[in-house]
Amino acid sequence: MKKPLLFLALSVLLVSCVKLTDPVIIDVDIVPSFLSGPGVFIVNEGNFNWGNGSLSFYSYDSAKLYNNVFRSVNNRILGDIPNQMVIQGDYAYIVVNNSGKIEVVKQKTLGSIKTIEKLKSPRYISMIGSTKSYVSSLFSDSLTIIDLSTNATSGYIDIGHPSEALVTFSGKAFAAHWYNGNKIMVINTINDILTDSIEVGPEPESMVIDKNAVLWVLCNGGWKRENFAELIAINTLTLEIEKRFTFPSKDDSPLCLQIDGTGNTLYYIHNGIKRMSIDAAQLPEVPLIAETERKFYKFGVNPLNGDIFITDAADYQQKGYVLYYKNDGTFVTAMQADIIPGSLCFKLPPESVIE
Repeated sequence: MKKPLLFLALSVLLVSCVKLTDPVIIDVDIVPSFLSGPGVFIVNEGNFNWGNGSLSFYSYDSAKLYNNVFRSVNNRILGDIPNQMVIQGDYAYIVVNNSGKIEVVKQKTLGSIKTIEKLKSPRYISMIGSTKSYVSSLFSDSLTIIDLSTNATSGYIDIGHPSEALVTFSGKAFAAHWYNGNKIMVINTINDILTDSIEVGPEPESMVIDKNAVLWVLCNGGWKRENFAELIAINTLTLEIEKRFTFPSKDDSPLCLQIDGTGNTLYYIHNGIKRMSIDAAQLPEVPLIAETERKFYKFGVNPLNGDIFITDAADYQQKGYVLYYKNDGTFVTAMQADIIPGSLCFKLPPESVIE
């Protein structure tokens, strides 16, 4: 294990440029400057019920990681178990699961705009154009509708099940019934009505849509390992299953399905980071990035250049790490983030953003 050495090396590189506080790598005076450029936000979940979730930011311009940026800008903590961050236009939305809220901030400065409160165990948010969004819930049978013009709750959609992963595409939203579930609920986003459901494998854990408008669903088989995990491809027009890949062992528990910016290549965690073409005839056997002594928790793929950022949650109690790799799997660096670093949100240069 070389984590202490990696942290020491990072500290030496950073100390001449920014001050260390507690030992957060941050300087309030430079917050607006480094946040205005491209990079990746790391959502640190913190300890359950401790309310110590936080936000880190890796800046491509400075090649440095800045921790506790939300707290530094807003003079308050982020909350209990932040789960996801999404950027929409000039704003960013941070879903804080156990606090039952969504923090709305300016995406260039992280300055607070509004807090959407009294949500029931929110998990994921998915934007529907510039007018509204849906929010999934781990403990409610309804999706919450958010009016993006007011950043307030405007209604609910009863889908009959709790929901986890959530994606929207071409007038439809797809919500996964994850825990003890095996269905993808289909919602018409024009009139906010549940229209159909698709039976998939046990516990659909994550979803993406490729360049051919195919919905890919990664089903982990259930925590009891009674079923085989599956990767399933669904036609979003007909709602028919087109492909079904079954993992070889019931002990296989893949997670965190991602896709690159071209919509051609799938990635997921399974004994490392596996990479797979959407046209592949079988599941990959050899990982692009081996897990070795690390424990991969979540990851993201930069849609512009294919860079891969992986979070290592260590023992799920203390500060973890962010591992940075190039798109060919070449290791770049490891950086210490905050407690339980989880999902990632890429902040792209303004000229590259397509609304």
